[in-house]
Amino acid sequence: MVMVKMVEYDSASPEVKAVFDDIMTTRKTEWINNFWKVLASQPSTLKRIWTNIKEVMAPGKLDPLTKEMLYVAVSVTNNCEYCIHSHTAAAKAKGMSDEMFAELLAVVGLANETNRLANGYQIPVDPQFKPY
Repeated sequence: MVMVKMVEYDSASPEVKAVFDDIMTTRKTEWINNFWKVLASQPSTLKRIWTNIKEVMAPGKLDPLTKEMLYVAVSVTNNCEYCIHSHTAAAKAKGMSDEMFAELLAVVGLANETNRLANGYQIPVDPQFKPY
């Protein structure tokens, strides 16, 4: 159950409509997903997160597919159902195959297991791994 009222485009303030319009233009879509509708209940949060997403997810040294796959990996680890679904869809739209998705999940599972073992055993970091 959503914790706040979702803001629909037709009832949005001009400030929120401006962000919604930018989302639709940037993403070349005609709809606003529920994530943005919920954040729109706090217009400053909506604007801040959208601005951050545009900056971080823009093409850079990492290609867009890699960024989406990283987003899926973190979302799986954080158990965010919404983000798992939305970013898996985005990654598939950018070329991720079912085989790539399965391999990504295998790496996520392995990393989570070995991270917990290293943390549980309190294994000291080898000096060779430290950049200083």
